[in-house]
Amino acid sequence: MARQTLSLTLHSAGSTVRRDVGIDDAIVAGWTGRDPAAVEKHIRELEALGVKRPASTPIFYRVAAARLTTGSEIEVVGTGSGGEVEFVLLQHDGRLWVGTGSDHTDREVETYGVTVSKQMCDKPLAPVFWAFDEVAPHWDRLTLRAHVIESGERKVYQEGPVTAMLAPLDLIGRYLSPAGHLPENSLMFCGTLAARGGVRPTARFEFEIEDPVLGRKIAHAYSVRALPLLG
Repeated sequence: MARQTLSLTLHSAGSTVRRDVGIDDAIVAGWTGRDPAAVEKHIRELEALGVKRPASTPIFYRVAAARLTTGSEIEVVGTGSGGEVEFVLLQHDGRLWVGTGSDHTDREVETYGVTVSKQMCDKPLAPVFWAFDEVAPHWDRLTLRAHVIESGERKVYQEGPVTAMLAPLDLIGRYLSPAGHLPENSLMFCGTLAARGGVRPTARFEFEIEDPVLGRKIAHAYSVRALPLLG
């Protein structure tokens, strides 16, 4: 088993701890919307673009833990990939933690194999996590947001409440039947919001999760270095 070790900052009960966290398994949950009608509409929209219908909703893709990164730049092949802001769950040291990441995906590969497209790109993470039990009482107040730079202008790419996706414990329960905890040292991306102006490649991606109740946010950004696609 290939472990990825990341230097993360964990916030809990007013304390802040910097720690090297080993992650053994990475999961990307897809089609996690709470509204079944909206999920079905989006499936049909992507089918029209050549993306195959998922085998189930939600669906849980596996990616190599080595793809996880807190770096400020990733390298991809070609210019057809883009980011997606998501809330991220981490099981570490007997506790569940929440942060945010980008399920950066190759859009061209996605049209012929979603599972393969998930593995094609690194998965950027913000290096900060909150204890989940401290945000659980006001979970529905949390907001996800992403910006892109297009034609020199910073634009909102995605924005909305975490309630657009299934609740964390519900999602974990659907992944693990019967319901249980994420395995120790596992990390799960938990689904994303519709993109304003449609899904498209992104050369720079800025993303965040905001907690207005406790007055804080976790934010991160990364640039994309496109490697030549030679055939």
